Amino acid sequence: MSTYKQKKTELYKRMDAYVNQDICIAFSGGVDSSLLIRLAKVCADRQQTGCRIYAVTFDTMLHPACDLELAKKVAEETGVLHEVLFIDELEEAGIRYNPENRCYLCKKALFKKLQEFAEEKGISLILEGSNEDDLHVYRPGLQAVRELGIVSPLARCGFTKEEVRNLAEELGISVAKRPSTPCLATRLPYGAELRQEILERIGEGEAFLREQGFPTVRLRLHGEVARIEIPKGDFGKFLRQSQEISEKLRQQGFSYVTLDLHGFRSGSIDENLKIK
Repeated sequence: MSTYKQKKTELYKRMDAYVNQDICIAFSGGVDSSLLIRLAKVCADRQQTGCRIYAVTFDTMLHPACDLELAKKVAEETGVLHEVLFIDELEEAGIRYNPENRCYLCKKALFKKLQEFAEEKGISLILEGSNEDDLHVYRPGLQAVRELGIVSPLARCGFTKEEVRNLAEELGISVAKRPSTPCLATRLPYGAELRQEILERIGEGEAFLREQGFPTVRLRLHGEVARIEIPKGDFGKFLRQSQEISEKLRQQGFSYVTLDLHGFRSGSIDENLKIK
């Protein structure tokens, strides 16, 4: 098994090769894609290749507006070219009713749009930020990434999420410790209609919870029931603030507010999914 040092050497070697041409990087503003754009800029500057590095962010209904603003900030800090592409993935990807293969359909629609942008710029190489850990959980979107020939340098070099954060901190990336923020469709059961007002309400509810001191949080909506996932270590704090939290979330339109006793875990909506 490769050590962190060996993985880092391999990653820099790959990025050195990639920046001998213009590249596009799918850029969400999260730590994985932020690391990619920083590495690309460092390698291009070091080698003085003069390549154009496009950090391309999707403006979608399934991500809160704060994600887009953060992406703009990180791209500006890094000094790469930042492009924002709007897509109505609910209609363009056919995922209005949150099908079980939503992630696959959505990724395919997003990356096809990114490929169109890259072709307009005369660019053939597109990178994205999946890491090693993503290969060992239910991530149907990775199938679309592979089918379209998108390159995943972090996964190829075996970088785990923890190692991504370590290298991001070494490079002084401002979002190195930012919790992952998957799309808002993951907060609803499969088959539920993805309506803009519901997605916005979930985004606002999670923003409120983060303001209350719960940076790692998911607000899953099951009909009228808001199921809140936070790390078990935060349960005591949550219960002490439960009255205020409950009242605020009910004001936001959540009829019933519950705390999931299993605690936070990524992808809990998929736990009872029969993966074929």
